[in-house]
Amino acid sequence: MIYAIFAFLALFLLMASGGLLLFFREGSSSRVDEAIQTRSKPKSVLGSLRNAGSSLRAGLESFQNVLPKSKQEVSIVLVRLGRAGYREESAVRMFYGSKVALPLLLCALALMTGLSKMVGPFFVYATALGVGYLLPDFWLGKRISARQKRIRLGLPDVLDLIVICVEAGLSLDHATARSAQELKTSHPDLCDELKMVVLEQRAGRARSEAWKMMAERTDEASIRNLVSMIVQSEQFGTSVAKTLRIHSDTLRKQRIQSVEEQAAKTSVKLVFPLVLFIFPALFLVCLGPAVIVMMESFKSLLGK
Repeated sequence: MIYAIFAFLALFLLMASGGLLLFFREGSSSRVDEAIQTRSKPKSVLGSLRNAGSSLRAGLESFQNVLPKSKQEVSIVLVRLGRAGYREESAVRMFYGSKVALPLLLCALALMTGLSKMVGPFFVYATALGVGYLLPDFWLGKRISARQKRIRLGLPDVLDLIVICVEAGLSLDHATARSAQELKTSHPDLCDELKMVVLEQRAGRARSEAWKMMAERTDEASIRNLVSMIVQSEQFGTSVAKTLRIHSDTLRKQRIQSVEEQAAKTSVKLVFPLVLFIFPALFLVCLGPAVIVMMESFKSLLGK
């Protein structure tokens, strides 16, 4: 009996070791295959993501015919999308498609979660339709503000490089093109606008008109001031490098002043959390024991 048990254990260990050997061999071969085919898998993943993105885009664009829109409204939306950095032809269709798809999605979520039964169907569905319709406008406004902020913060660095190129002997047009090429990684939004200026000048548009079109596309106060200074420098024949250096120093001073202003507002903004959250906790900790002692003393006096 003992020999049979030992034989069974030996046979079991032999079969288990053979299975583990085959398992690790298959795993090692699969790892080798994955290491060999690393270049093909990301392509397939990227291809699937692109297919999913294209299908989602096509689905959103199919909703854009539902909303009635005029040419004036479409032109305004095109300007806003351009200020946000979306210049593709499909951007308008996706924008109007999202204004139809988001309300339907929010209504479906309200129906699936049962929120309409808890609060009231009319109020919930009306709120979902209104929020879903206005949400793309709100998102686009936030994107425009963020892009304008990036352009405003990156303008001094770009102006410094343009000044260096102009002082090295390049013209303003070549300096603008070189700066847009060199700083496209650190300041892509502003360099994109400068590339548009260079392309418009190569197409035959005057320099002042090209810079004015940049100011209209960005709708940023610092860009408008820069364009007015460049136009005045071109009209009166003053030094462009000195003008750009003065404007760059002014922008940096304005940035420092805005930071100091925000730091000065911190003390005022801290009043509300102090009054609403910190002071009640302090009052509870400091006056709580005294209130308990007073309540016990009153109970003892009333009891007597």
